[in-house]
Amino acid sequence: MQFKGAEDPEAGKALLPSETHSVKAVALQRRDLSSKLGSLRAALAYGIASMAMVFINKAVLLQYPHSMTLLVLQQLSTAGLIYVGKVLGLTNAKSMDWKTSKRLLPLSLFYNANVAFALASLKGVNIPMYIALKRLTPLAVLIVGLFLGKSKPSSQVTLSVLLIALGVIIAALGDFSFDPLGYMLALTSVAFQTAYLVLVERSALEDGLSSIELMLYNSILSLPFLLLLVFGIKELPFAGLLLLQKMQGFNFLLLFVFSLIMGIVLNYTMFLCTSVNSALTTTIVGVLKGVGTTTLGFLVLGGVKVHALNVTGLTINTCGGIWYSLAKYNQKQKRKIVKQEDEQEPASKWSS
Repeated sequence: MQFKGAEDPEAGKALLPSETHSVKAVALQRRDLSSKLGSLRAALAYGIASMAMVFINKAVLLQYPHSMTLLVLQQLSTAGLIYVGKVLGLTNAKSMDWKTSKRLLPLSLFYNANVAFALASLKGVNIPMYIALKRLTPLAVLIVGLFLGKSKPSSQVTLSVLLIALGVIIAALGDFSFDPLGYMLALTSVAFQTAYLVLVERSALEDGLSSIELMLYNSILSLPFLLLLVFGIKELPFAGLLLLQKMQGFNFLLLFVFSLIMGIVLNYTMFLCTSVNSALTTTIVGVLKGVGTTTLGFLVLGGVKVHALNVTGLTINTCGGIWYSLAKYNQKQKRKIVKQEDEQEPASKWSS
């Protein structure tokens, strides 16, 4: 009588503990790689969409200055598209409920306040300076983190953020198109964006909502407040009449429709990036995409008068943004190594 293992070396191989562990390790490695690729795709998608949206909004606002009406139409388009997708079975977004709506109401308010002030600031601030001002978001995120009891930032992170702020000051001194109201609106947008990023990260983790569901809640909850704002600043009916007049031109119509589509894409990629990664990752991506946006901003759509101080300040601001991103990446990698060592230490003690 022969044992099967004698004629088949592979027989019973799966029963060996070491081999089982090896299979599990490979599966975990594949899962980890898939997760990393998903996070990278989400970050890249948000960066590209955010960069494109700046130029599209600027182009639209040069011809159609009613930014609040534009925001209302973007939110209506987002809610409408999600609803149609749900009816057609293309999305599995859950229906809205009152309890979750109350919890997400602050998120919606901060998000729309951020976008509203950002759009308003674009009317008076050129694109390179707008990007430089928005790069102050990491500084605001770090300050809020300190107040919330998070760990103190490293010296490299602190210095890079200070370099970003210094670059903004120098660039502003050489900005011939300096618009005090535009600067104030952009800085207000930074404050609201900071609050929004922190809230959306917590909401995604606590409520278990998908990116599409977060978009639906945000769009529906924001509409009453945006409509009140539109009527309060008396954009209607003039905004509607001007829009109808402008849409008779094919070029503007195409640009306007594209802005509505990109508004949906930007909302989705921002929610996805923040929920899959973190609020900090979203701000880092915003800093990095600003490098390309700043460069293109000098060449596209005009409105920028080159001055030595302005270029120097923007260069310092950009270097600070890159330094900040690298510092945060290194910090995250060190935390992973420490965590792995802590997880391996009990196992080594047990084996000994």
